[in-house]
Amino acid sequence: MKKLLMVLGILLLGGVFTTFTLSARPIEIVAAGPFEDVVAALKQGDINGLSRYLDNNVEINIAGKPNSYSKAQAEIILKDFFNKNPVKSFELVHQGGDNSRFGIANMVTNNGTFRVSFFLQKKGGSMVLNELRFENK
Repeated sequence: MKKLLMVLGILLLGGVFTTFTLSARPIEIVAAGPFEDVVAALKQGDINGLSRYLDNNVEINIAGKPNSYSKAQAEIILKDFFNKNPVKSFELVHQGGDNSRFGIANMVTNNGTFRVSFFLQKKGGSMVLNELRFENK
């Protein structure tokens, strides 16, 4: 009986030690890339975050009105859009791609809900945002 209690005690201490050892491991941090940065910027309506990735020419479609803009013009258009439509919530519902990446999200603003589609393409050694769509839902 004493041996059984001793074995159980050792197993219990071993389990406690293992639990503390596992919980003390550092959390692995995954580096964000251009896609994740664009998602974060869209969630916040952060024009500066988006402009870092804008291509020299960007296709922007707002409520069925597509147009191609220079990077400088695109920044102005997007700033105006987010000033008029502050983001309340942003939920990424689909993503994909390898060399080019795309995302589709639902964005709730003060003025309604939009389905947001965005496309990043590899250009040189970096990824650039070359298309953004904001469609009324």
